[in-house]
Amino acid sequence: MKLYMAKNDIKFYIINATKIAAEIGLGTRTNTIMQSAFFKLANVMPYEDAVREMKSAIKKSYGSKGDDIVNMNNAAVDRGAGGLVEIVIPEEWKSLAGKQDGTRTDVPEFVQKIADPINNLDGDLLPVSAFLGREDGTFPPGTTAYEKRGIAVNVPEWIPDNCIQCNQGAYVCPHAVIRPFLLNEKEAAGVPQGTVLKDAIGKGLEGLKFKIQISPLDCTGCGNCVQVCPSKEKALVLKPLGSQLGESTRWDYMHGSVTYKNDLMADTTVKGSQFAQPLFEFSGACAGCGETPYIKLITQLFGDRMMVANATGCSSIYGGSAPSTPYCVNKDGYGPAWANSLFEDNAEYGYGMHLGVEQMRKRIGDLAVKYDEEGKSSELKELLGQWKENKDNADMTKELTAKIVPLLEKDDAVSAKDILLLKQYLVKKSIWIFGGDGWAYDIGYGGLDHVAASGEDVNVLVLDTEVYSNTGGQSSKATPTAAVAKFAASGKKIRKKDLGMMLMSYGYVYVAQVAMGANQSQYLKALHEAEAYPGPSVIIAYSPCINHGLRAGMGKSQLESKHAVESGYWQLFRYNPLLEAEGKNPFILDSKEPDYGKFQDFLMGEVRYTSLKKEFPENADELFKAAEDNARWRYLRYKKIAEAEA
Repeated sequence: MKLYMAKNDIKFYIINATKIAAEIGLGTRTNTIMQSAFFKLANVMPYEDAVREMKSAIKKSYGSKGDDIVNMNNAAVDRGAGGLVEIVIPEEWKSLAGKQDGTRTDVPEFVQKIADPINNLDGDLLPVSAFLGREDGTFPPGTTAYEKRGIAVNVPEWIPDNCIQCNQGAYVCPHAVIRPFLLNEKEAAGVPQGTVLKDAIGKGLEGLKFKIQISPLDCTGCGNCVQVCPSKEKALVLKPLGSQLGESTRWDYMHGSVTYKNDLMADTTVKGSQFAQPLFEFSGACAGCGETPYIKLITQLFGDRMMVANATGCSSIYGGSAPSTPYCVNKDGYGPAWANSLFEDNAEYGYGMHLGVEQMRKRIGDLAVKYDEEGKSSELKELLGQWKENKDNADMTKELTAKIVPLLEKDDAVSAKDILLLKQYLVKKSIWIFGGDGWAYDIGYGGLDHVAASGEDVNVLVLDTEVYSNTGGQSSKATPTAAVAKFAASGKKIRKKDLGMMLMSYGYVYVAQVAMGANQSQYLKALHEAEAYPGPSVIIAYSPCINHGLRAGMGKSQLESKHAVESGYWQLFRYNPLLEAEGKNPFILDSKEPDYGKFQDFLMGEVRYTSLKKEFPENADELFKAAEDNARWRYLRYKKIAEAEA
C-alpha cells in the first residue's frame, strides 16, 4: 500500500474522530464527523452547501430527540473538517519492495480461502469451485474467532487485587470476551511472562489458580462488565485498547492451553456457570447488546447438544452473517447446530427439527429391540436397554453414549451398524427456537402458538426489545403504551400484548419472564427449569436495545434492565406446570413490590419516551400516566395469581 500511495501521488489525511466525538459528547459515534471530513476532501459539491444539507438532515432526524443531540451533531459537522491532518508521503516509499501476498496461512482453509476474501470485499472474485463440498449452504462453526476486529476504543483491564471472583462480568458480557479460568499446577507454570494469577476461591477449587482473561481484539468496549462489577474497588476498569494488546498472547494461552473446568462448581450458580466455555462468541452484535448475553449463557449450559432454529431479525444477523459464524464448538468438536428460517415460520421450523430428531431416536429404539434379538454382546444389550429407559435424561444419555459407541464400532450385527450411523442422536438434543418480539408477538405468533399447543419438548427464547429492531424500529404488539416508534410516531396508544399470560392459559406450557440485569439467578434458574420441563417452554427476555435510546448509553444496558424491574416497568415470573402436580401454585412472581415513584424517571431515561414529550407534549403526560397505570394493572394481576391457592 505504501508503494502504491507513493507512485500514484495519493493525498493522505488522518483524523482522530474518536477523540473529537468524545470531546463533543457523542461517545464513540463518529459517522457525522467522518461524513463532514469526506465532503471537505472529496469536493463532490461545494463544502458550504454540504454543511447546510447535513445540518438540515440533522434537524430532521434528531429534532425530536432534543436540542442537545442536534447541537452535538452540528458540532460534529463543524469539527469534521477542522480535524483533518495531511500526512506527506515520504519520497523513499517509491523505492519499497513490491506487493506482498497478505494471505494468512495460520488459519483454517475455509477462513483463508472464503472468509478472508469476503471480509476483504473480494467475495465477488471467488470462483464457484471455492464452494465445492458446501453445496448445501453449510458453513463451519467458530469463524468469528479469526476476525480480531479491534474495534473498541477502550477495553476492560482486570485488577486482580480487587477481584472477589464472582464471575458477573463474564456472565453479562455480550460478546463472550471476558472469561474466568481455573489453572492447575502445570497450566499455571506455563503462563506467559508477567501473567498475574490468584488463588481460586470456592469449595472444590483448592489448589487451583484463578484468572479473568479478556480478549481485547474481540471486545466492543461497551463497559457493562465494569458497571456490574460488585467489588468495592472495581476489579474491571476500562483502559485504551493499545494498552491492553499484550493480553492477546495471554488470551491465546488461556483459551488454547488451559482447560475449561466446568465440572468443579454447579452450573446452577452464576459463578459456576461461567467456568463453562461459551459456544457463542465474538458476534457482530452492537456494543452493549441486551440480547446476546441471554444466548451466550444458553450455549454454556446446553451448547454441546443444541439445535437452534433462528427467526430472521437481529439474532439471525449477528448469529450468522456470511462468512461469520459466532456459534462454535468445544474441544471435542461439539457445539450448537444453527440455521435461520424465514421470519414467519421459525417456530414451525424448530418444531420440524424436533420431530425429525424424535423419529431418528425412535428408530434407535426399534434397532435396540432388534439387536436384543440378533446381537451377541450382553453388555451392549444392557446398555441399550438403559438408554431406552433414560433417553430423555440428557446427562444419562451422555454417559451411556460414551460406553455404547465403542461397543457398536466393533460389533458386526446389522442392527449395531445401523445404530452407529445414528450415533449423534443417542444424546438427547436441546432444541431451541430463537427470535425477537416482532416474530413472537406479531408475524410468527400463529406458528409459536401452534408449537406451544403441540405439547412437544421444545424451548423458545423471545428476545423482547419491544420494537422491530433489525428493520429500523417499527412498532410491534410488544411495544408499550407511550413508546415512540415507526408507525407510532405520536406514541403507542394501546397496551402491550401479554404474551406470557396467553401462553400460560394452556396450563401445560412452561413460561418465564426474565431480565438478566435485574436478577441474574432468576434467569439461570428459568433456563434449567425450561430445559428440564418435558414439554414446550417459552422464556421472554427483556432486552435493552439501541432503538430505545438509553440516555445512560448501552454500557449501562444491564443496569437499565434492573431499573425496568425496580420501577415496575417489567415484571419477573416463572410458571412451571410441574408444581401443580405437587399441589403447589405453578406461578411464582419473582419481582419484588415495585417502586412506582421511579416509573416516570425510568421513562425519561430513554429517548423513545422523551421524544414524545418533545414532539407531542399535549399527549405525553396522558400517555405516560396510561403506561404507568398499565404496569400497575399487570403487576397486580400477576400478584393475584401468585397469591392464589393451588
